[in-house]
Amino acid sequence: MTEDWNMRSLLTGAALGIVLGGSAVGFSALAWPQEKPADSRMVTYQQLELFAEILARARQDYVIEVDEKAAMESAINGMLTSLDPHSGYLNPDDFRSMQVQTSGEYGGLGIEVTMEDGFVKVISPMDGTPAARAGIQPGDLITAINGKPIIGQTLNDAVKEMRGEKGTDILITILRAGEDPFDVTLTREVIEQKSVTWKMEKNDVGYLRISSFNERTTLLLEEGIEGISKATGGRPKGLIVDLRNNGGGLLDQAVSVSDMFLSGGEVVSTQGRRASDVERYNARTGEVFKGVPVIVLINGGSASASEIVAGALKDRGRATIIGTTSFGKGSVQTVIPLGADRGAIRLTTARYYTPSGRSIQALGIDPDIEITNSRLTEEELAKIKRWSEADLPHALANEDGETRHEMKMPDEQPPEDYKGEDFQLERAVQMLKEGTVTASAFQRAG
Repeated sequence: MTEDWNMRSLLTGAALGIVLGGSAVGFSALAWPQEKPADSRMVTYQQLELFAEILARARQDYVIEVDEKAAMESAINGMLTSLDPHSGYLNPDDFRSMQVQTSGEYGGLGIEVTMEDGFVKVISPMDGTPAARAGIQPGDLITAINGKPIIGQTLNDAVKEMRGEKGTDILITILRAGEDPFDVTLTREVIEQKSVTWKMEKNDVGYLRISSFNERTTLLLEEGIEGISKATGGRPKGLIVDLRNNGGGLLDQAVSVSDMFLSGGEVVSTQGRRASDVERYNARTGEVFKGVPVIVLINGGSASASEIVAGALKDRGRATIIGTTSFGKGSVQTVIPLGADRGAIRLTTARYYTPSGRSIQALGIDPDIEITNSRLTEEELAKIKRWSEADLPHALANEDGETRHEMKMPDEQPPEDYKGEDFQLERAVQMLKEGTVTASAFQRAG
């Protein structure tokens, strides 16, 4: 890895020293933020004393010897995960594992996951991986690994168990809404995730599938655009950018991908805790396939970096968004290394805003045209619970007080006799062929 991981942003001062000696726990000098009120500092100090007393009591009286290192890691991680579902502590092994994952090549099953109610919850399976081939779906709960319940484990512990040597099998137990729990056996592979693939659809329509935002995404996107350009003499009839079930990734990659389709102007802005903590990310001049109509496909598994791209192209009038409402993760995590052999913390440091100044936190990106891939009746719609950021424990609320809209019957859904495999994609191709969607999302014909 040559990537500098100092304060790397994902779309995931004074040190406190704890000295253990005998049955007592002492704290080194504490530096408190100056703006913190005196009474608040006192309460925090009292809680730290309480923590020290509890740790000392467990060290002295617990039925077996306490693994103090593991206990402290759990305490640190527990504090961070109580803030929001995307913050957490990465011990040195976890930190190295995360660096490998964002590089785009690692061993495992190929799923983006989070933690909910003690279970591992699938955000999205990655294209071409064991999880995708086995039919793992967004929203599935993994309740056990090799027959061992996950309850009581951290997300990092569960991810470690799911990774392993290439060719080895793993049994996971899945809980899916409306079904009895069932087991799935997967064979681990080296996940050489090709985050961008491309092909030509009918009538000179180019198709770009972006499955994640890792360090190679922009490079692979450039290769895909070059391929489509050569296949169409430099100007396709239309372009489809598929972000469905893309769980996100690196902020800088989301910005550079958006930049490919925009000529100048804002892509996204971020706002930290203080009013002065504002950063704006702008596109450079020049864009690929200028004047060619673009459709972006999204669904409930499109999260974080995917939503930045979809939001930018929608707000800037460069694309028509088709599909279903996205996940709604409108926060940015910064990975902060803690020094040699101390790991790192992944801390939510900002919210992000689309070019119109809108936060999509807990809301998601609403499509311009809502189209489902499966047919629903009114009765089935009433029973469906679409999983989103707003459903995660400790999720940040939308600061404008908005809530995710209620589900409704889609604008379009497959006909009763539909025999195809991907209705959303087929409709996108048809719209581009017929000219229903023009180069601007706000200039649709008819």
